Amino acid sequence: MITENEIIIGDEKFIPFITEEQIQKRVKELGEQISNDYKGKLPIFIGVLNGSFIFLADLIKNVNIHCEIDFFKLSSYGDSKISSGNVRMLKELNADISERHIIIVEDIVDTGLSLNYINQLLGKFKPASIKYASLLVKPESLKFDLKIDYIGFEILNKFVIGYGLDYAQKYRNLRSIYVLSQ
Repeated sequence: MITENEIIIGDEKFIPFITEEQIQKRVKELGEQISNDYKGKLPIFIGVLNGSFIFLADLIKNVNIHCEIDFFKLSSYGDSKISSGNVRMLKELNADISERHIIIVEDIVDTGLSLNYINQLLGKFKPASIKYASLLVKPESLKFDLKIDYIGFEILNKFVIGYGLDYAQKYRNLRSIYVLSQ
């Protein structure tokens, strides 16, 4: 059951955490920052599917420089709430990224496993630069020394859904972000 104040999934209750208005305000700020940082350059935004697609779509609407887009599809979760610890590539890039300015866009960074995998993979292509943008970051959960250049919100190690974030591939379409109630 989905209402504005709670979402019930089985015997678990999710409550509002970050509103649509808060998300859109922060995404606009990130778009402005990226536009300033990449003035005179042609970056390629690479979204990590499936979760990043909503954030990436809103982000590039707030970027006022020329840019390109491509996507990776990785899997480390399956249908569970906890990462399996193994990253698998399900879709490779279509673009040539050598000597390009790359911005990797994630919905959420918790352990950093996926970004660590991407960082190792992209290094082989010798890009001009690589920066990372993530709507959510869980600093307490990071297991890798990664610099996230553009952070929407830092959050505690809680399970969240909505705005691209899923629970067994569902609930990505929610406009706000909800957190599992304790």
